[in-house]
Amino acid sequence: MLSNYLKIAWRNIVLNKAFSTINILGLALGMACSLLIFLWIQDELRVDNYHANGPQLYNVLERQFYDGKIRTGKGTPGLLPDELKKLFPEIVYAAGFTGSDAQLTFAVGDKAVKETGRWAGADWFNMYSIPLLAGTAETALNAPNNLAISRKVAATYFDTPQQAIGKSIRIDNNRDYQVTAVFEDLPDHASTKYDFLLNWQDCLERNSWMKEWGNNGPRTRIMLRPDANVANLEAKMRFLMRKLDKKLNPKQFDIQLFLQPYQEAYLYSNFENGQQSGGRIEYVRLFGIVAVFLLLIACINFMNLATARSARRAREVGVRKVIGARRGLLIGQFVGEALLLTVLALGIALALVFLLLPAFNLLTGKHVSLNLTDNTFWLILLGMTFLTGIVAGSYPALFLSSLNPVRVLKGSLKFGSGARLFRQGLVVFQFGLSMLLIVGTIVVYRQVNYIQTKNLGFDRENLIYVPADGELGTKYETFKAELQQMPGIQAVSYMGELPINLGSSTGGVTWTGKDPNVNIQFTQTSVGYDFVKTLKVKVKGRDFSKDFSTDTTNYLINEAALQRIGYKDPIGQPLTMWQRPGKIVGVIEDFHFQSLHDPIQPLILRLAPNATQTNILVRTQSGQTSQAMASLESLAKRMNPKFPFSYQFADAEYENLYKSESMVGELANYFAFLAIFISCLGLFGLAAFTAEQRTKEIGVRKVLGASVSNIVGLLSQDFLKLVLIAIVISSPMAWYVMNRWLQNFSYKIGIEWWVFAIAGLLAIGIALLTVSFQSIKAALMNPVKSLRSE
Repeated sequence: MLSNYLKIAWRNIVLNKAFSTINILGLALGMACSLLIFLWIQDELRVDNYHANGPQLYNVLERQFYDGKIRTGKGTPGLLPDELKKLFPEIVYAAGFTGSDAQLTFAVGDKAVKETGRWAGADWFNMYSIPLLAGTAETALNAPNNLAISRKVAATYFDTPQQAIGKSIRIDNNRDYQVTAVFEDLPDHASTKYDFLLNWQDCLERNSWMKEWGNNGPRTRIMLRPDANVANLEAKMRFLMRKLDKKLNPKQFDIQLFLQPYQEAYLYSNFENGQQSGGRIEYVRLFGIVAVFLLLIACINFMNLATARSARRAREVGVRKVIGARRGLLIGQFVGEALLLTVLALGIALALVFLLLPAFNLLTGKHVSLNLTDNTFWLILLGMTFLTGIVAGSYPALFLSSLNPVRVLKGSLKFGSGARLFRQGLVVFQFGLSMLLIVGTIVVYRQVNYIQTKNLGFDRENLIYVPADGELGTKYETFKAELQQMPGIQAVSYMGELPINLGSSTGGVTWTGKDPNVNIQFTQTSVGYDFVKTLKVKVKGRDFSKDFSTDTTNYLINEAALQRIGYKDPIGQPLTMWQRPGKIVGVIEDFHFQSLHDPIQPLILRLAPNATQTNILVRTQSGQTSQAMASLESLAKRMNPKFPFSYQFADAEYENLYKSESMVGELANYFAFLAIFISCLGLFGLAAFTAEQRTKEIGVRKVLGASVSNIVGLLSQDFLKLVLIAIVISSPMAWYVMNRWLQNFSYKIGIEWWVFAIAGLLAIGIALLTVSFQSIKAALMNPVKSLRSE
C-alpha cells in the first residue's frame, strides 16, 4: 500500500509540474531561510559555552548607586580578584582581566609585528578550557615578565610551540618578556579573542591607578567550588566595597557587588536600573520568531495551492471512498504526498544553504557551516521536515478526505463558507507577517541610516587615529611640528581615548556651590593642544593654548557637565578634579563620545603633558587624504622605525560600533523579500482556486456583456480586501515591535505614519501584480468553453 501511495504521489508531482514546482520552491525557500537562521542561533548559543568549568565561572559586576541612579558597571578595582580569593573559601580561582584589547608591538630579531592581546591573572588557564600546546597552567602567568602566546604568534616568530618556550620577545621596544606558555588559537565561538596574555602584576605596574580601590576598569572573573551556594556568596560580597574602599561614602556613592554567570554574559549584556534587561538574546529571539514565521508562510502557501487544486482531486477522493477507502487512509495518502514534497524541498533547501553560507557568513561575521556529522543537526533537520510536512499537508488532507462522495461524483461539489474563510484567514496571516517585515525593514534602515549620518558634534570625516607608539609619544612635539609642514595635513592633536569610545569616569570633581551629599560621575580624558581645531568641535571660551602656562591645570567641559555644575557664567570659574584645582577655560558643545544607545554624559577634558600611551589625532585636508597618508606614513617610519605604522579612520571605527544593527537591517531586507515572495505564491494559489470556482460565473458575466477590466476588478477586489485587513491588523503590532527595538537607542527616529502607508501600498501593489495574472487569464477565457456543460 505504501509503495502504491508513493507511486500516486510521484505521478501527481510529475503530471502537475507547474503546481509541484511552485509548492516545492516555496517550501525550499522557507526551509533554507529557517536552516540559516537555525545555524546562526546555534552558533550564538555556543559562544563561551565550551569551557569544562563553565557552570562554575562568574563575572563580578558592580551596581553603582549615585545621583539618584543605579548604574551597572563591568569594571572593578584591579586588586579585587586576589582579595576575593583570600576572603571567600567558595572561590577556587580568581583572575583580573583587562576590558579592552591592547595593540602591542612584538619584536624578535628583525621582525616586528603588532599583536592583539590582554593582561590576565595567574589563575587564568586553570579556569578556562584553553588547550596549552606548551607550558603549564600553573607557570604560564605566575611572574611579571611571563608571556603566553597563541599558536599563530608562536608560528610567526618561532615556527613551533615547543621552540617558543623560554624565548624572549621585546614588547614595544621597552621590555623583554619570556614565553612561558603557548595556547591553542581561540575558537570562533569565543566572545573575546586575544593572541597573547601578559601577567596581571605587569598590568598593575604599568597602571598604578588600578591599585587604588576607588578606581574601576579591569574585569574580575572567578571560579566557584561545585557545591558553592551562589546566592549566599552574593549576599556576603554585596557590601564588600564599603570595607575595602575607605573613601567610599554610601550616602553619596555606594557600590554593591553581584555575580553574573560567565556563560550568560555574551547574550545578556544589557542592564537597566541594576537589573539584566536583554542584549544579543533579543536578536536570537527575534530571528527565531522570523524563522518560524517564514516556515509557517511556506506551509500556508502549500495549503492554499493544494486547496486550489482540490476540485481536480475531488473525483479521485470520491471514487476511492466508493470502493471502500477509509478516511484515515486518505488522510495518510495526502499527508504522505506533502511529506514527499517536503523531502524534495529539503534537498533543494540544503543545496541553497550550502551555496548561500559564504555570503551569509560574510554578512553576519560568523563562521557557521553545515556539520553533516552532527547527530543533533540531523535530528533537528528530520524533526523540521516532519513537522513542516504535517503542518503543510494537514489541512488539505483533512479537507479532501471529508468530501461527500455522492456530491462529488454528481458534480455538485461546492465549498462552504467555513473553508473559504479559513483560506482567506491564511492569506491575511501571510500578508500580515509580510507587512510586519516590510515595516521592520523600513524602520531598521532609517535608524541605521540616521546613526551613520547623524551629526556627532565633531567632524569624523578626514580624521585619522594613530597610536602614539614609541618615539611618536616621547617625541610628540617634534612629530607634530614636522607633520604640520607636510602636504595634506590640516591639524594635529592627541587624546587619551578614542573620541567615539570614552569610558573612563570619576566622581572626584568639586566646584563652588557643589552639594557635598551628591556624587556626580563625569566622563574624563586627557587631550593635547589644538584639540578643538583637530576634532572640529564648537567651543564657548577657548581651547587649551601654550600662551597660558596655567592650562596644565585648567579644564574644558561639555554642555552636559555645565548643566550639572550649574555655573551661569562658567568661563574662568573654579573646578577641581582629583584634588587638582584649576579653572574652566571653555565649554564644548555636546558631542557624542559613546554609542547612540546612551545619552551624552557630563565630560571633563584635561591637558596632559605628553602624548605617551594615547592616540594622535590627525585632521587631513579634504580631498587630499592619499597625499596626507603618504606624508604621515613616511614621517612615522622615519621617526619610529622599530614600530610598524598603523592607523584607523574615524568614520570606519564609528561604523564598527553598529555592526549588529547593520547586520539586522541587511537580514531584515532579505527576510522581508522572501516572506513577500512566498506569500505571493500563496496568493497565486488562492487566485487560481477562486478563478476555478467562478469559471461559470465569469462565463455568464461575459455573455451578458462584462468587459475584461470588469472581470479583473471583480476577482481582484476580494483579494484587496484581505490585504487591507492584514494591513489594519498588523500595523499596530509592527509599531509596537519596532518601537520596543528603538527604545535601545537614546537617539532615534520616530515611526511616522507614512512608513505604514508605504508598506501598505507596497503590499497592495505586490498583491495586485500577483492576482492580476490569474484574473486576466480567467477574464480572457472563452465563455463557450466555461458554459459548454450547461
